[in-house]
Amino acid sequence: MTPFEHGFLLVDKPSGPTSHDIVQTARRALHERRIGHTGTLDPAATGLLLLCIGRATRLQQFMLGWEKTYEGEIALGYATTTYDTEGEMVGKARPVPPIDPDVLASLVTRFSGTIEQLPPSYSAKKLAGRKLYELARAGEEVPREPKTVTIHEMELRAAAADRLWFSMTCSSGTYVRSLAHDIGEILGCGGHLASLRRMRIGPWLAAQAVSTEVLVERPDEIPAAAWVSLRDARLPFGEVRLNPTALSHFAHGQEVLVREVDGAFTPGSQVAVRDRDGELVGIGTAVTHLPRARTLSVTPRMVLGEVEKA
Repeated sequence: MTPFEHGFLLVDKPSGPTSHDIVQTARRALHERRIGHTGTLDPAATGLLLLCIGRATRLQQFMLGWEKTYEGEIALGYATTTYDTEGEMVGKARPVPPIDPDVLASLVTRFSGTIEQLPPSYSAKKLAGRKLYELARAGEEVPREPKTVTIHEMELRAAAADRLWFSMTCSSGTYVRSLAHDIGEILGCGGHLASLRRMRIGPWLAAQAVSTEVLVERPDEIPAAAWVSLRDARLPFGEVRLNPTALSHFAHGQEVLVREVDGAFTPGSQVAVRDRDGELVGIGTAVTHLPRARTLSVTPRMVLGEVEKA
């Protein structure tokens, strides 16, 4: 039995391979077929990729809710078809205006909080089963619907006369390439994403991640900090612990009443369910929460595996 049987592996993706390439690499290195990831990085991007392994692949959709932190640079002077360095220049190069502190402050204000974004024409977003970049490469019209995202924190600095360095923490699904493009348009000179590194996903940092070199060549040397067991896994919503009797009922599809619950739970929201030892055993849905009585009714949504009988 491998020590990486069920849980999450933090991998530091290099520039070049796709996120799917990293998944394939991990499958070969760990001799495990059940591996997925929790958020695509473009091939040119680097940084933290969170891989789900074994039973943890069933948690993939739930881990997408974590906010993410990125750092990178925006090149000013012209836009590209893909909004990054992989595309072709759109039109001619344009002069870059002076970038002073007031301009930077106005950009931060403009793009902070809840905003509407258009995804790039060249993106992995699907329409009727086809990815947008497939439509774009085929020369077909690419319909794009605005998407609401949230920029929680943002910092901009002038890295050069025609470059901006940025750091941002944002909601899942934010298109950083679109942000770079939109900033260039507001400045009137065009712009595109020159580099991107994902620094954080929820509570996990790129500094904890294993390199692909170690993953491929020395998988037995994967550092402990890069591995997150189901016991240590955190999800982007509240959690409860069940005693063996309640856990057995939960595993068999029955609604359970949890007492002495702390925190706020909205009916219909997701709840991480653990056994009394802290092992993550499934995901439930909050039904009724009585804060004063500190009780919560939870109905099963997904059970990770077999649960021992009480």
